[in-house]
Amino acid sequence: MPITNDVRTAFRLARRLLRSRSQRRQLTRRLSAEQPLVPGSIEIAVYFADGPVNMYQVRQWYAPLAELSRTHPVAIVSRSPGTMLTLLDEAPVRSVYARQVVDLEQFVDEQAPKVVLYVNQNARNFQMMRYGRMWHVFVNHGESDKMYMTTNQFKAYDYALIAGDAARDRLDEALWDYDLDRRAIAIGRPQADHFAGEPPYPHDDRTVVLYAPTWEGDRAAAAYGSIASHGTTIAERVLASPQHRLVYRPHPRSGVRDAEYKAAHERIVAAIAAANTADPSAHHVFDDGAELGWQLADADVAITDISAMIYDRLAVGKPLIVTRPVAPEADVDERGYLAAANWLLAPDADDVVARVDAAAHDAEELAQLQHWVTRYFGDTTPGTATARFHDAIERLLARWHEVARERQGR
Repeated sequence: MPITNDVRTAFRLARRLLRSRSQRRQLTRRLSAEQPLVPGSIEIAVYFADGPVNMYQVRQWYAPLAELSRTHPVAIVSRSPGTMLTLLDEAPVRSVYARQVVDLEQFVDEQAPKVVLYVNQNARNFQMMRYGRMWHVFVNHGESDKMYMTTNQFKAYDYALIAGDAARDRLDEALWDYDLDRRAIAIGRPQADHFAGEPPYPHDDRTVVLYAPTWEGDRAAAAYGSIASHGTTIAERVLASPQHRLVYRPHPRSGVRDAEYKAAHERIVAAIAAANTADPSAHHVFDDGAELGWQLADADVAITDISAMIYDRLAVGKPLIVTRPVAPEADVDERGYLAAANWLLAPDADDVVARVDAAAHDAEELAQLQHWVTRYFGDTTPGTATARFHDAIERLLARWHEVARERQGR
């Protein structure tokens, strides 16, 4: 068995090396056709050191960044050839390839950005954070009550742009000696001002159910994924109902670590295809596209795991059901919205259609949702979060210029 594992590992490494070489050749050709950046032309950089599998983390910032670039030049800095190729195809702002640290140094020397935004906690962030004459700002890739949202790594950044009161209270509870008043700036959820795409199905009498589970997690405490425990049953019951339509949008990393989880995901995808073949008017959807927005805004009821998708849906103010993790070690923080969540236990997944119908018509639950929307995101009037995001950037730029003047006077 160890020999077999070694052979498989060697095969994966060889395949990864060949793919990387191919991507680098493609990227060399693509970059040769790109116009070089004018030195000093980028004020705001978004640092993204991850590979293509985590592109979802930066994609959700595309629209807010495009809006911001109308007043301040923005560039996304990539360290991965695969990610850079994707960015060249789809990013709405300029992308910069900095594979090696020397490339990063060249970018910093030539562009001298004033603000650098980070959408995740990749360990390679520290290769960018070594530069001191700029503000390093954590913006994250979603709002949630996961333990990830209260990591002490927040202290490594000069500032953090957070969603609202709930995020502030979480940080206040978890972090010692962290100056929230100075370093945390609440902006709401600017992505919600830019919901993308149109539903790929007709508007008819079917109740649309969004099932948006997260991945299996990399440790027991973060095992929030429901595809293997709840998901196949949820899909089976919703697909069997002529009054309902399933939109299945799994986390992009679903099944990367657990073969059983991947197999359950594949069964759901196959079941959707079979249901659409049996009844083409059903228009059930397996959604793995880059656009996120129409799924959250259009669904009558959403079923999510403990993930940022809860809070993206919460901002819409429409019915929401949350799966309860089956792993006893899963860290569930019930001090916030999750204390009032409409939980779906794995044994209750058989009754999911009845649960969906009840949630869709529960006036009391909808009223309660509005309370949590305000607590997590503040004013969700369209355009308000975008204005707060822009105000935060202006505040950071003003502070940069203030400090720069002070240092020149020394």
